[in-house]
Amino acid sequence: MMGGGGPHAELHVAVQPDLPMVGQGAGGVHHVAFRTPDVNYDAWAERLTEFDVPNSGKVDRYWFRSLYVREPNGVLFEIATDGPGFAVDEDPATLGEHVVLPPFLEAHRPQILANLKPID
Repeated sequence: MMGGGGPHAELHVAVQPDLPMVGQGAGGVHHVAFRTPDVNYDAWAERLTEFDVPNSGKVDRYWFRSLYVREPNGVLFEIATDGPGFAVDEDPATLGEHVVLPPFLEAHRPQILANLKPID
């Protein structure tokens, strides 16, 4: 967390250029997400820019906002906000009972549903 004297955590990344770049597939890590309170989101974006860390810039995922940074061996780190949350567009009592898509994917609903397999 940033500022406020709250909980503190550190992440250490060991740069080992002799290792092969990460690849997608079994045993690989696609990305690691870190949670940040909504109030710290802008500060994280500014800090990445301040230290010239290549990143995605601010990304609105509808249910949360994210920043993405790739570590030296290719694993994607995500800094994601808590909100607005998954209950922003459906009743928490029925959360997960229906396929809910963010507005930017709604036009693709038929193709997305056609590729889903039922959960038994």
